[in-house]
Amino acid sequence: MNSIPHRKVWLLAALLALGGVQVAHAQAPVAALAEPHNVVQLSASGTVEVAQDLLVLTLAATRDGADAAAVQAQLKQVLDAALAEARRQAQPGQLEVRTGSFGLYPRHGKDGRISGWQGRAELVLEGRDFARITAVAGRIQGMPIQQVGFGLSREARNQVETAARTQAIEQFRQRASELTRSFGFAQYSLREVSVSDSEQMPPPRPRMMMAMEAKSAAMADAPVPVEAGKTQVTVSVSGSVQMR
Repeated sequence: MNSIPHRKVWLLAALLALGGVQVAHAQAPVAALAEPHNVVQLSASGTVEVAQDLLVLTLAATRDGADAAAVQAQLKQVLDAALAEARRQAQPGQLEVRTGSFGLYPRHGKDGRISGWQGRAELVLEGRDFARITAVAGRIQGMPIQQVGFGLSREARNQVETAARTQAIEQFRQRASELTRSFGFAQYSLREVSVSDSEQMPPPRPRMMMAMEAKSAAMADAPVPVEAGKTQVTVSVSGSVQMR
């Protein structure tokens, strides 16, 4: 059987390698043609204003003393009594009760040494039943209201976000159609999209701190006056479309 000379084998291998390089270079323009073209970036948003239906009251007690254990015991006693009163009226979604921060902090004298202890305990009342929450807060002794806050319940937020999202998506589609026609194309296809939401709270308003220890017996059970405002929920849609 005849064998191929060594020089011819080497030459054949070189030609094959050169051909491979030429093929690779020939494929490069084809890949470049596959890159996305006629793509435009755009964004849209939908905003819905809604009344805040969630009330959050933060009640707090503070105590001072020379002994840390005694201060802690006093705070625990006040907090236990407040919890017992609040739990009697608790109802899921309408009035939910939870404890907030609880801590002791040293008080230092002029010489830098610890001269006493300060303690603070918080109780949080939260829910959609404003009348029930404020009535309970008015009956709790030893823990004045330190902060009043409003927000949206989960149910209300879900409804509002759905409405705002529908607005944003419809606006996104309209803008995509308008841009497609403006650039002289007949239709478009969606390439990528992202959806995000945010809540725009109204500016904070000054609220009166109520010292319940100083209230008279006639006012002990009076509900705390509160008034909710409105908030805006915005859903943004951004992405890109390819015009054809």
